[in-house]
Amino acid sequence: MRLYSLSVLYKGDPKVHLLKAAYDVSTFNFFQRSSVQEFMTFTSQLIAERSPLGSRASVKEQEYLCHVYVRNDGLAGVVIADNEYPQRVCFTLLDKVLEEFSRQVSKMDWLSGSPATISYSALDGYLSKYQVQTPR
Repeated sequence: MRLYSLSVLYKGDPKVHLLKAAYDVSTFNFFQRSSVQEFMTFTSQLIAERSPLGSRASVKEQEYLCHVYVRNDGLAGVVIADNEYPQRVCFTLLDKVLEEFSRQVSKMDWLSGSPATISYSALDGYLSKYQVQTPR
């Protein structure tokens, strides 16, 4: 069971834009990592764009399950995990991250922010905390 990506996006007009993201691509071949990360960024944006405000959904994309939560205020979160990761845990994580993000980052920054300009550093910590360690 593995988490690969955790993203916070803003669903504004005319399209969705990424505010902050964390990735764990350590299980992929070194030469594949950047393209896998690009795929995850693109997929997160696409799923958030296609989801209505106030909705939660889980979408299968290749061998991944993408869990999306779009709040009524347009703030969205996407978790990309493997098929075995519990769906309920993903939505609990998204609830927690979006609530904390909305308290720490001004709504004004959601409109024009980017991963380089938004100062919210908790995503990497959440990604590793919620990683399920499988016994070897």
